[in-house]
Parts: sequence; structure tokens; C-alpha cells
Amino acid sequence: MYDVVLLVEEELSVPDAEGLVRRYASTSEVKFHVIIPCEDARAQIESSLASLAGTELYGMAAERYSIYSDEEAQKAQQEAQRAVDAQATAALERSLERLRSLGRDADGVITRQHPVDELVDYLKLVDGDEVVVLTRKHVIAELLHIDWSAQARRHLGVPVFHLVETTEEASDEAD
Repeated sequence: MYDVVLLVEEELSVPDAEGLVRRYASTSEVKFHVIIPCEDARAQIESSLASLAGTELYGMAAERYSIYSDEEAQKAQQEAQRAVDAQATAALERSLERLRSLGRDADGVITRQHPVDELVDYLKLVDGDEVVVLTRKHVIAELLHIDWSAQARRHLGVPVFHLVETTEEASDEAD
């Protein structure tokens, strides 16, 4: 079995799933292991509150001006995290189903851990042979070699390929 670990920024689209299956068409027994990062709801909430409170402009702590009690804030954070987790889990399930519908074995996880840290851990867990990082185009991060694929290459001893997600416009033009 040839194990390929996929780190995807978003749900795997149909054209991307088809492209991956084509890429490994000559490998008869390949298994895909998909990792989808899941936003940390607490960080999202704090970022939103900071923006709304104008802390970037005034340098004030948003928490000082919170309209919620600590208990209410914690409850809201937990609800937000459940919603974010559910959204990421649904994206993972749809991604796995796309690969399976194309005749490939697939499993995966969502993670709140830093994506490259999860990739390193998961690659060891499944004894992966290769890594594919599938993201939108991030020109500045790529230029500075701080994108996920560059980080992964520094931490792993297996081939790491960076593919750019197929956009809806690009898949429409291909038809």
C-alpha cells in the first residue's frame, strides 16, 4: 500500500479529487489520508472582537470591554467551536467521499493544531510515503518559503508536492 497524506486548505473539489486520482493512476494500491485544518473558534472570536472594538486603532484590550460575562463568553466560544468543528467534519466527509467515489481508499482527520505539526504527526502515524499540500495560491508566503509545503519539506523526509486548488473558473474553462 502506498500512503499519500494530503494537507488541504479547504474541502477537496471534484476536479482536484479527479486530478489526484489521475496523478496516482499507475499506483494500484494507494490510500489517501486527508487532513483539513479547523479554525480555532476562540481565536476567531477574539479577532472579530478586536476588529469591532477598534483595538488595532486604539491599542485597547477587547476583553476589557466585553459585553458578556465569563460564563456566557465561554458558552458562546464552545458553541462556536462546535459549529466550526461540524463544518470542518462535513468538509472532510465530502472530500473522502469524492476520493472513494473515484475508487480510492481514503480516511482523514480535522485538526486545530498547526497544520504542518499535524502533518508531521499524521505522516508518522500512517507511515506515509508521500505528502501533497493542496492550497490556494499564496504568492507572498511561497516567495518567502513560509507556506505549508516549504515548512513540510523542512520537517519531513518524504517527497512533498505543492498543488494549487482548482478554482471554479478554471474548471469551467477546461470544459
